[in-house]
Amino acid sequence: MRNWSGTYEYRAGEVISPATVEELQEVVASHRRIRALGTRHSFNDLADTDGALVTATGIDPGFAIDADRGVVALGAGTRYAAVATFLEDEGWALHNMGSLPHISVGGAIATGTHGSGDLNGNLSTAVRGLQIVGPDGALRWVRHGDADFPGSVVALGLLGVVARVELAIQPTFLVRQDVYTGMRWDALLADVPAVTGAGYSVSVFTDWSGDTIGQVWVKRKVATADEQVPDELAGAPRNPSGTLMIIEGPDDNTTQQGVAGAWSASLPHFRIDSTPSSGDEIQTEYFIDRADAAAALSAVRELASDITPHLLITELRTIAADDLWLSPAARRESMAIHFTFKNEPEAVVALTPRIEAALGPFAPRPHWGKVHTVPPEQVVAQYPRFGDFRELVARVDPDRKFVGPHTAALLGASA
Repeated sequence: MRNWSGTYEYRAGEVISPATVEELQEVVASHRRIRALGTRHSFNDLADTDGALVTATGIDPGFAIDADRGVVALGAGTRYAAVATFLEDEGWALHNMGSLPHISVGGAIATGTHGSGDLNGNLSTAVRGLQIVGPDGALRWVRHGDADFPGSVVALGLLGVVARVELAIQPTFLVRQDVYTGMRWDALLADVPAVTGAGYSVSVFTDWSGDTIGQVWVKRKVATADEQVPDELAGAPRNPSGTLMIIEGPDDNTTQQGVAGAWSASLPHFRIDSTPSSGDEIQTEYFIDRADAAAALSAVRELASDITPHLLITELRTIAADDLWLSPAARRESMAIHFTFKNEPEAVVALTPRIEAALGPFAPRPHWGKVHTVPPEQVVAQYPRFGDFRELVARVDPDRKFVGPHTAALLGASA
């Protein structure tokens, strides 16, 4: 079995898809080595194992809203598209969405996957509780306020298989999406916060070539459908009509050009009812301190002539700081520099270390589930609480049932 893009082949001997939480408990208890698998949107071997893989995507979501607590409970294998559709129908919303609404909740929060917005935490920050199947198959809840909670959310599948999740919700809201084109690099680099702070969620798309960036997608939280927005952003005009694509292909982008819609349909980049993105790609991504954004982007631009021929698109997004131990945005306001490369493995293998060297002075944190060549000891060094996380894993899973080759290298690395 391969990942979503077809670029990684899993080594696990079997993949098991239980239909209930009880079956999930039995599967976990009966295997010596097992790892959780979501919707296979990782691009490396993070989720892999020499034992068995188990996925909760076949378990009924079992949506349950607790309005008094402001949370929704659901199965961890549920895709965000299903969560968003259910919540919008009930008059509720999540604070953020990833670009792809088709990823599973459990997989996204376990890796610190994110949406966008200067003031928006990643998807993991919405978690208020986790129901986890432990090594012996027993269920336990870890909730916000518990001592282990900050180390249990972004946990890379090392503390057990998450069965159910509680997420914070808020009343539904409208989002208007506009696209600005032709922004110059020097305008962005002169005042990055002015661009990334122009809306509730902002994405900058570029192929790194030339003096202009490409497209800036600004998603604004609006009170009414006819609310007015600026016709210019940092010298770039607002595209007045038509839909602009991130990557050439089917028309699967969410609505643009100032048409306000529900958060569920407007915060993702790709529509819930269509096949997202191109699929035939390799992704890599690095999180840096937002204060270093201009300098870091300038450093990567020095490699533009080598990057562009092998690139489908780069997306720049910001993420608010949080206190989750292994979150890529832990303790710092962050910018994510994301590369969607063509499916050209040799070129990516050659380019990735050069990009990492250019970002080296800015303490980059690679996305846990994407391709990178940063040594484990350097990855571990970027997380002040990794030692505490290692101790938590040893306490919860002393026999290392949930440890695979990738995570073993992280747990064994010295910062």
